[in-house]
Amino acid sequence: MSDESFVREVNEELRQDQMKAIWRRYGLAIVAGVILILAATAGYVGWGYWNEQQANQSGDQFSTALDFANEGRTEEALEALGQLEAEGYGAYPVLARLREATLRAQAEDFEAAIAAFDSVAADSSVPDPIRDMARLRAALLLVDHGDYGDVASRAEPLADDANALRHGAREAMGLAAWAADDLENAQRLFEMIVDDTAAPANTRQRAEMMVELIAGMIPRS
Repeated sequence: MSDESFVREVNEELRQDQMKAIWRRYGLAIVAGVILILAATAGYVGWGYWNEQQANQSGDQFSTALDFANEGRTEEALEALGQLEAEGYGAYPVLARLREATLRAQAEDFEAAIAAFDSVAADSSVPDPIRDMARLRAALLLVDHGDYGDVASRAEPLADDANALRHGAREAMGLAAWAADDLENAQRLFEMIVDDTAAPANTRQRAEMMVELIAGMIPRS
């Protein structure tokens, strides 16, 4: 046997002895660590599967409710949405609340629709953009079914220059002011839309039309 082979065998035996020593000392800890990793992986995969199943089930329920609504089966749609609000998963309960409010408005149950939108707007667990949208929807309904104070209490917080919904909020308040014969306030609100370069084209066109209409109604000094 060459010296090189002898040295190689000695090194191999030393490594084996070291591995045996490590195993005797840390074997249980290694096994426990492997078990924990496997359990965590299984738990993560199981949780992901459960989340997916729950989301799919709620999605199917929401789709069924929309089908009922599109078919004119309003009561069945409201029942399905109510169940989803109580038992749904993820964002679907909030979507169900918004859709229920819309259905009630379409059925001309405006009081219930406004109350439903107000409920979403007041719910701190709902993301702020959705709460703001619910406020605006309530304000728009109140243009025809409330007074300027009702509209402004929902829309005014959204009319700030930094709010993405400011155009709709200003339009709602402008229409409510016009209906209340507060022409100067209405003109001011519509002019804010006209002067805002970020306003959607259709919203700006409606505002321009209202500015011209109101200008013809305000007595000249």
